[in-house]
This record gives sequence, C-alpha cells and structure tokens, in this order.
Amino acid sequence: MSASNERLPLAGVRVLDLSRLMAGNMLTLQLADFGAEVIKVESPRGDTLRDWKNDGKSLWWKVYARNKKSVCLDLKQPSDREKLLALVPTAQVLVESFKTGALEGFGLGADVLHAANPALVIVRISGWGQTGPYAQRPGFGTLVEAFSGFAEKNGFADKPPALPNLGLADMIAGLTGAFATLTALREVEVRGGKGQVVDLSLLEPMIGVLGPDAAIFQHTGHRPQRMGNRVESAAPRNAYLCSDGKWLVLSGSTQRMAEKILDAVGAPELARDARFATNAARLENVDALDRVIGDFVRSRPLAENLAHFAARQVTAGPILTVDELIGDPHVKARETLVDVKDAQLGSILMHNVFPRLSGTPGRIRTPSPTIGEHQNLLPKSEKPYTP
Repeated sequence: MSASNERLPLAGVRVLDLSRLMAGNMLTLQLADFGAEVIKVESPRGDTLRDWKNDGKSLWWKVYARNKKSVCLDLKQPSDREKLLALVPTAQVLVESFKTGALEGFGLGADVLHAANPALVIVRISGWGQTGPYAQRPGFGTLVEAFSGFAEKNGFADKPPALPNLGLADMIAGLTGAFATLTALREVEVRGGKGQVVDLSLLEPMIGVLGPDAAIFQHTGHRPQRMGNRVESAAPRNAYLCSDGKWLVLSGSTQRMAEKILDAVGAPELARDARFATNAARLENVDALDRVIGDFVRSRPLAENLAHFAARQVTAGPILTVDELIGDPHVKARETLVDVKDAQLGSILMHNVFPRLSGTPGRIRTPSPTIGEHQNLLPKSEKPYTP
C-alpha cells in the first residue's frame, strides 16, 4: 500500500462524496482507486455502511472506504452547509444519494451548486431517478431487484422468485456511475463544456444488464422463466454434483463446445441425435441432456472431472467456497485479493484494484478513514459563503 499519487490517472480530481451505503461508495471507490481525492462528507453518525458489521467489525466500510478521506458535517446546520459550499469550488465532482429532493431541501440544489462551481459534475443516485411518478418512493436496491424483473427470473421453477444475497443493483449502479462521471468530466476537461447533473437510478442499469427480455416479450410474447442454473439461450449449461459432494459447472454456449461436451461424457453419437444436434433441439430436450451429463459427472470426484474436461478443452470449472477462492493459485498469482494494513484489525483482505491498466494502474494507498479524520480540509472561516 503506497501513499503516492504519482502517475495515477485521476490524480488532481477532487470528489465530494455525500452518498451513503453501497452504490455511491462503489462509484467513488472506483475513482479513488485510480487517484481521485475522494472526501466523504459524513453526518455526525457517519456513513450508514459503517453500521454493517460482522462480529462487531465494520468490514464493509473498511473495504469500500479505502483510499478515501472523511470530514464530518451536519447539513441540517446552516454553518455546516456553508462549509460544504466553500468546498464546492475546489471540487470537480459531487456525489449524493439522498432521497429525491432532499438536496434542494438543504438549499443545495444543482442550481446552487453550479452557481458555486459551473464546471461541477453532480451525480445524483436514487432508486427510481429524479423524475417520474416513482421518484419519491424509497429506493433500496432490494425493491429495484424485484421491480426490474431480476427476482422473477432468478431461482428455480418450483421455488419462489429469488432476490440476490448481495447488493447487486447498488453495485451495478456504482460501476455505471463511475463511467458516467468520467464521461461528464471529459465534456468539461476535454471539450470545455459545462458541468451537468448525472441522474443515476438503480433501476435503469439493473434493467440494462438483464438481457433483451423486453424485446423477447415484444416479439414472442414469452416471459423469462425461472430456470435455476440453466439459461434460455444455450444448452448444456448447469451445475452438476460430483461424487465427493462438490459441484462442477459446465457451459456449451457454442455448437462446437456442445459437441466437445458430448464427446467428453462418452456420448459422441448424441451430437448426431436429432434431440441434441442443434442448440434449439438441446434446449427442447434439456432434461434428457442434463441426465446424460449429470450421470457422468456424478461418477467422479471434482478433481478428476476437472482434469478430464481440461484435457479435452471443455469449458468446465468448480464452484468455489470463499476459503477455496482465497487459496486458489490463480487468485494468488494475480493478487486478485490483497491484505491491506489496518490500525484496528491488523490487516483486511479485500479485492484489488480493477480493471488493470498497463501504463497508469490504480493503487490502494490508504485504509478507510475514521469519522472526521480529515476535518482539516474544511474552511477555517465561519464567514458565510456567497457565490
């Protein structure tokens, strides 16, 4: 872990992060990892992410607040709002995730912020967007994951709709928001344009990654079905139980790979069987196809299955537990997970910076801050700010 900003591509970009929980913290983490100075503007209680604890440890915060600074401001107090406004001209980006309209309630709407800094990129994160009939609804990711259609198509046919057991909508929005922020910054920095508002809902990126479900329904009348580990687009594709109780996943997304799989499970003749000769036929007869593959996989332990399929260049792999992931040689060789020094816990194992840039890679430079650790960044004067 290095404190140096040398050659980091976003060095010199200051971000005021007024967001809470996951979407905003993922967004600003991406910027911070590549050198942006991200200042968390926290209430006296701190970012709610600090309260998500495992065995009393704020591990969520420690992972997603790395490379960031913290100042404490109570935006209900006029003097603290003035301090924030005094910081605005020094920043290029401001990120917030209050309920729609709350920023205006503080007297800090986009018009006020742009009066203080016309080049400011303002990213407004909400569940449903800043406009529309649902704009004022609560916007937690769980509601979006249900509304978007994800839960309805996720899970097994004989089970209820399944929500993800992670903040999927928030994380997708955060990554999308980082892209949107840099797009808006390019308009200012490269084209000489003005700052603008990025209206980032959790809903729209979530819908965007679900595939062409709307188009399929429009042209076929078919709704997505819960298919467990299968997909509607290609077969075979499933998770198969091995003789030692471990699981193997296998995917035949192309015709050539499907033929390789049939050959590898000792049934090359099925590639010429009308039931399995084409992708459409395999999808129609997927239960029979999975029985053939499942019987083969079930007769061997995972390691033997992996070696067998690897020798035949078949797209198969293991389902790993987190401890297996941590110990995996590929993960270790690429330093996909790294230990970051921490004053309270000694070290925190967390994901490394991604994606990887060959010339100006990002770096983990500092651990997560305590509340108000960088209060010295605030203006000293109590004199009201006037744009």
